[in-house]
Amino acid sequence: MIFQTLDDKQDCIGIYHDGSILHDSLPDDLSGTWRYTQYLNDRNIEYANLYCNGKKSQEVCPDHLKDDFDKMTKKFKAYLRSFQLGRISLNDHCFYDLVPESFLLEYFELKNQITQHVLSTYEKPANYDFLLDLTKVVTDIGHRKLNVDLNFGRHTIVSKKGKEAFSKYKKYQPYCKYDIFGTKTGRLINIPGSFPILTMDKDFRKIVQPTNDWFVELDYNGAELRTFLALSDKEQPKADIHAWNAKYIFNNCSRDEAKNRIFAWLYNPQSHHMEAEKVYNRIMVKQRYWDGERVKTPYGRDIAATEHYALSYIIQSTLSDTVLRQMIKVHKLLENRKSHIAFSVHDSIVLDMTDDEKFLIPTIKEVFALNDLDTFEVSVKGGKNFGSLHKLRL
Repeated sequence: MIFQTLDDKQDCIGIYHDGSILHDSLPDDLSGTWRYTQYLNDRNIEYANLYCNGKKSQEVCPDHLKDDFDKMTKKFKAYLRSFQLGRISLNDHCFYDLVPESFLLEYFELKNQITQHVLSTYEKPANYDFLLDLTKVVTDIGHRKLNVDLNFGRHTIVSKKGKEAFSKYKKYQPYCKYDIFGTKTGRLINIPGSFPILTMDKDFRKIVQPTNDWFVELDYNGAELRTFLALSDKEQPKADIHAWNAKYIFNNCSRDEAKNRIFAWLYNPQSHHMEAEKVYNRIMVKQRYWDGERVKTPYGRDIAATEHYALSYIIQSTLSDTVLRQMIKVHKLLENRKSHIAFSVHDSIVLDMTDDEKFLIPTIKEVFALNDLDTFEVSVKGGKNFGSLHKLRL
């Protein structure tokens, strides 16, 4: 039974199927739709946008439907523009309450036919279960309103840059929405218009505050280097990896100098360092995961790459998929609790924790550390806002 959801919010339950619009009581035999929504969480449904790896419905529309769907898509976008002009937020209203029913019937019938086309002609991705689990996590994050206090610390901002930043952040909806298909390496990017947590200047992170009691950040120590060691079957140092490199590779230089030197060498194919190469064998890793034209990661990603970018794609894509898989595990651990994942920033996840659930932190740290590649050292920080996180001793 192919159908379409009319909105993606828990309070806006409604579907289109076979010329009818249904609310509240949904049929048991729903089988396929375009995109996941939270109120479908416990149902066994196939999602067409995951089959086509995040392509837009216009891109996969059959030729005989293109003209009609283009016309309806223009109408759809016109409605969205009118909502923006009228300052009507779709976070606060159900989409189906704001447009004519005749539009819903025509638009979603075409979307049904596109969905049927994709599900019957595209091969189900090998990593479909991962994509669905990740979609569930980022959807949950995206529907939780961030506590963004634009007045917090504003009196201390006197620079032109600071004033411009506060004006900029005021324009965004306080929801952190991610696109899981936005990069070739698999790293998340923020959907345009949602709160830009990934590109936020560190000087202004303090305006993002928890909705519970405090933020807890879990971050891999030396994530890219540990990923490299795992890919080359090398043992992980138990200590801080940059301090370890400073001692054993760079003749007891400072930690910061070691960090700068190892990355300057690692991603520059023209650079040479005999001691670094003994530990981080770039040639072996490239031979294992790059065939001269394409990178193929342990998680099945297949990325076109020249030699210049091959190593960075191998490491960064593998690391991204590792972090996302651990984020899924942490999300499941926190299911039905007050504490939740607030957002993910590159290679870390930030939890919005309650005081009475802080006993979970050691378990969460252990779950995050033990990944499919190896056991990585994890740094845990906590604080009352995103800009003031300090190392926690567990």
